[in-house]
Amino acid sequence: MTSSLPQESRYRDVQRRTMIVLIIAQIIGTIGVGVAPSIGVLVAEEVTNSEAWSGLARTASTLGTALFGLVLGTIAAKHGRRMALSGGWWLAAAGSALLVAAAQWNQIVPLFVGLLFIGAGSAVSLQSRFAATDLAEPQQKARSLALVVWVGTLGSVLGPNLGVPGEAVKSATGLSVFASAFLIAAVCLAIAGVAVFIWLRPDPLLLLMADTPVEIAPPKGRGSSRIRRTIAELQVNRPARIAFIAIVSAQIVMVAVMTMTPVHVAHHGGSVTFIGLTISLHVAGMYALAPVVGWTADRFGHRFTIGVGVAVFAVSLVIGALRPDDMDWVVVSLILLGVGWSFVNVAGSALFTAVVSSTTRAASQGGVDSLSNLCGATAAFIAGPLLAASSYAFLSVVAMIALIPLLLLTLRGGFMGAREELATE
Repeated sequence: MTSSLPQESRYRDVQRRTMIVLIIAQIIGTIGVGVAPSIGVLVAEEVTNSEAWSGLARTASTLGTALFGLVLGTIAAKHGRRMALSGGWWLAAAGSALLVAAAQWNQIVPLFVGLLFIGAGSAVSLQSRFAATDLAEPQQKARSLALVVWVGTLGSVLGPNLGVPGEAVKSATGLSVFASAFLIAAVCLAIAGVAVFIWLRPDPLLLLMADTPVEIAPPKGRGSSRIRRTIAELQVNRPARIAFIAIVSAQIVMVAVMTMTPVHVAHHGGSVTFIGLTISLHVAGMYALAPVVGWTADRFGHRFTIGVGVAVFAVSLVIGALRPDDMDWVVVSLILLGVGWSFVNVAGSALFTAVVSSTTRAASQGGVDSLSNLCGATAAFIAGPLLAASSYAFLSVVAMIALIPLLLLTLRGGFMGAREELATE
């Protein structure tokens, strides 16, 4: 009798359990991941004593997200979400533990290796949003994805402010404030991995693969073969290309500007507390409206939602270009930068999940995250020397230029509803 029900109905209870586990792990894990954009950059500048090298250190974190995104996507395709997500959280915990040593004793090698490994946490956080869609009903996919993005708000807002509880840990352990913050982060990341490993049962992706083995069995061959199949699909699948360009563009613009904002604010006299608050508000902008974004994408279409995000991005960057020395306006700009990223990334991710071939879905999702973060790492690497050689205003202008291809693509595509949008492709 059960087998005669639609798949979505049979999966409802498992989907509910999956969402609960993902939400718990996302909140706890993102507390640990959240130290990289603010405290990580400040430690990098302190250890390296260089503005340009601080941007390179941030690049290590983003590069880690890119590298581990591909690895975790491949693991998910072979062994399911549970092994991929729990392993990623534990790798990030190991990275945060290395950053304790880097911050305490000003060690460059543990700094870069630690930031590289903590990038695995960001990769897990991103892939968790795709895990939320595995068993979701078609009309609920964007909202399920957005909910997992949204709950990361709490952890991601608290993460940049771990210097505050770090003061208490400092008193108890004798570690520096920064080292104490990374110690707290390591514990949170390890707990997130344990939660996923114990409770993400049955594995949503393995359940789906077992139920429809012909449709979504993972592609055979090594990782390079999967990458080639993903690239081949992007060449012939126009909606998937649109989604890919949206995700990559949002990551480039957001990472380039956000990475160097703590350094820019510090040079204008901003305290560690103010910098932490600024990044927290930016992260809140990235995640707080995610449920609204998911509903908008399901209701009005992916391209319309992407178009809204491009407009918000533009407003943010104009403010950054015109009022770079007014810290109140810089905070406003960074909040809007996060909101723009949310609209473009959530809609682009939902569109990609909806249109990508089932035979390459898990590996392709990891591949898209990897490529977007690799581009983000490149943007972060360029942003440091660019800020050192020019100004924050000029960096904002360069980010505006990077948005032009997505703007043109969105305008050419029109603003149609989600169903009509996919049907016309």
